[in-house]
Amino acid sequence: MVHKLVLTAAFGVALAIPGLAAAGDPERGAGLVASCVACHGPGGRSSMPRYPNLAGQHEAYLLSALEAYRDGDREDPEMAPQVMRFDDQELADIAAYFAEQDCD
Repeated sequence: MVHKLVLTAAFGVALAIPGLAAAGDPERGAGLVASCVACHGPGGRSSMPRYPNLAGQHEAYLLSALEAYRDGDREDPEMAPQVMRFDDQELADIAAYFAEQDCD
């Protein structure tokens, strides 16, 4: 029990230290979002109420959601197949791209 608590705390500290988590590159992310815009719109600004806007969302939130879809921790029959092909760095790049977009 104590071992798990220590590992959890160490993981939390590691995430809080810049540079230890994969840094997303928005330029690389721009080249990976072609299939995303079909639902989420150009630059992550959706014109369809069914699909959320991604533009301007917090990068950490976007990355967490993308990883959860890919890893099966968050279920969605449309999203899961879209993100299965991406590795951790590519998901970080996609999250960085959408986080950098203007939400207006």
